Amino acid sequence: MNEGKGHPSERGLFAWLGRAVVRHPWKVIALWVIAAVAVIMTSPGLPTTSNESSFLPKNYESIRAMDLQDKAFPQSGSVTGAAAIIVFSRADGGKLTAADSAKVTEITKVLNARHIHGIVSVTAGPASPNRLVQSAMVAMPNSVVNGSGSASDDAVKALRADIKPLMAGTHLDEGVTGQAAQSLDSSQSSNKADQIVLLATLALILILLLIIFRSPIIALLPLVVIAVVSQVATGLIADVSKALNLHTDSSISTILIVVLFGIGTDYILFLMFRYRERLRRGEDRKQAMVSAVTRVGEVISSAAGVVIFAFLALVLSTVSVLRSMGPALAIAVGVTLVAGLTLVPAIVSLLGTKVFWPSRSWKREPRTARFAAIGNALGRRPALFAGVSGLVLVALAIGAFGFKPTFDLSSAGIPATAESQRALVTLEKGLPPGATDPTDVFLHSNSGPLTVSELSGYGSQLKRLPGVGSVGTPALSADRRTADYQLTLSHDPASTQAVSGMKNTIMPGAHAAAPPGTYALVGGTTAVFADIQRAINHDYATVFPVAAVVILLILILLLRSVVAPWYLLASVGLGFGATLGASVLVFQVLRDQAGLVFLLPVYMYLFVVALGTDYNILMIARLREEAREGRDARQAAAMAVRHTGPAIGAAGLILAGTFASLTLAGNEILSQIGFAVSCGIALAAFVMAMFFAPSLTALIGHRAWWPGHGDRSTARMPVPGRHAQSRVLR
Repeated sequence: MNEGKGHPSERGLFAWLGRAVVRHPWKVIALWVIAAVAVIMTSPGLPTTSNESSFLPKNYESIRAMDLQDKAFPQSGSVTGAAAIIVFSRADGGKLTAADSAKVTEITKVLNARHIHGIVSVTAGPASPNRLVQSAMVAMPNSVVNGSGSASDDAVKALRADIKPLMAGTHLDEGVTGQAAQSLDSSQSSNKADQIVLLATLALILILLLIIFRSPIIALLPLVVIAVVSQVATGLIADVSKALNLHTDSSISTILIVVLFGIGTDYILFLMFRYRERLRRGEDRKQAMVSAVTRVGEVISSAAGVVIFAFLALVLSTVSVLRSMGPALAIAVGVTLVAGLTLVPAIVSLLGTKVFWPSRSWKREPRTARFAAIGNALGRRPALFAGVSGLVLVALAIGAFGFKPTFDLSSAGIPATAESQRALVTLEKGLPPGATDPTDVFLHSNSGPLTVSELSGYGSQLKRLPGVGSVGTPALSADRRTADYQLTLSHDPASTQAVSGMKNTIMPGAHAAAPPGTYALVGGTTAVFADIQRAINHDYATVFPVAAVVILLILILLLRSVVAPWYLLASVGLGFGATLGASVLVFQVLRDQAGLVFLLPVYMYLFVVALGTDYNILMIARLREEAREGRDARQAAAMAVRHTGPAIGAAGLILAGTFASLTLAGNEILSQIGFAVSCGIALAAFVMAMFFAPSLTALIGHRAWWPGHGDRSTARMPVPGRHAQSRVLR
């Protein structure tokens, strides 16, 4: 059946867009090529930072402590005294001799005399009390360590290259660790992760599309199109980031790969499934594409709108890396959507049925026996399907209560084989964990100079605080109004115990112990992490509710109902809890890790909530179409599963697989994100969208569409029989 321009279903924005693209495919392709060249040639690179303190607003204590340090200690405040640490140990694992220590001092003097660019000084420290290790502190300007350029990485590379020849003939091993070294290793790990994830993603998409469509052209189409789209999206993101002075962390490039290829392939997949259906109904290649864009356009635009607005809700975050990530990912999805509705239809309308070559299966209506059987079973017993699928989600969600955040971004984002990690392990053989990154407590007098009794009394109070291993002699500012106490913590500075202790005991204790007329500010990496945790908790209470309201409004507008959107949103929330619970089970219970990276719930929100809503939209929109054909709620649910199940299943498999490729990246952060998001997408596609949402809709029936009742038939039909069920619905 061919449908002309005048048919009601061929009117509207997406019908006009489909006709315009099909009539002028070469112009559309040319516009994309011109835009791609212009954006790629004029855009700067993505600005990134690995400095956690740059994530926070100026009003947080750890940032105010840095400002006080810069004012009170202008010379040392501009220099990071332990930006890197050279760790020396005996190659045989024994204790360092006096000759070994003398050699360490000699090596550090040579390094210091070379004035390596970006390094202020290299100073040898004493051997550890057990004489298993000896360290040298490498000082760098704050502008180098915390800048967005490559100066810090270049300095560490030069240091590592210069120290190797100096070790010849000694009985010593060495390694460079510390903030700057970990930043370099993290960056190099991220670059390798990008390559691994890209190759795994491309291979997965290619193989799965070959299996689904049995056509190399369709299998290659998303890869070629999205390769162009990714360059345009990345260029636009860089332009926006530069204009708004936004910085992201180094993981954004890896996340962009899976977002662009995963979501882009999904949208192309939905379009091609509907295009194939229209061809089977007898439409010619151009009309079939117009019909496909008309029918899929609203659905995938609404789905993309949910994702885009969910991402944009992150602009309300107080953590800058999340605030920057929101617009970046929103731009990526927006560009992908535009390409899916313009560039892909233009290319396919030129190729026509050749896009399916050499397969001829596109001509035959598939039996879809498996999905038909699932749909029929769901239609007969929706309560059973709703109960079982809901029970699975609830059971997994219980595990979410055991979630423990970890803040060790540096080591979690670096393979254990990296030099900074190996050197850190060696260093901790001779020194307490907190010695690698001391905490600074600044005591400032509001009036005159600090007295000796105030200084000694305050230091004694700090030593009594739980979690504090030792307190160094305070350094005084030139006007003697500010004292800097360096605290060595009892736990690893980035550990959950250290961050929890910092927030609950050390910071409050440092404030309470300050003498009258003075105040204290706590700074350092652990204090930054404690403030980040506060900021993240604030964001959970702000960003999540705003995103939920926006998603709810989009669902109401799309479905013309105020009933269905509520239980669809509730199902997605349940899926979020189930995903977090599954992640806790795998990483904290089975793999016995200290916790999950503290940003994981945010990433899950970004992808599981937004994309879970996507699949619900696709299933419920098809269910509504079936109801409009005259079927009752149970029959409509059965047919929706039969016809939309294959598309959602294939899309979910591809998207879950692309995120699962992050587990191959070689660092714990991306492994946790990869598992959690792929697990969440699998639950969204194969539990929520396939069973939970349609079975609930079948149970609620006509009331699900109140007050708009968008399920009403425009042309009432008799209850469909076997022949009618094989039709492709409008």
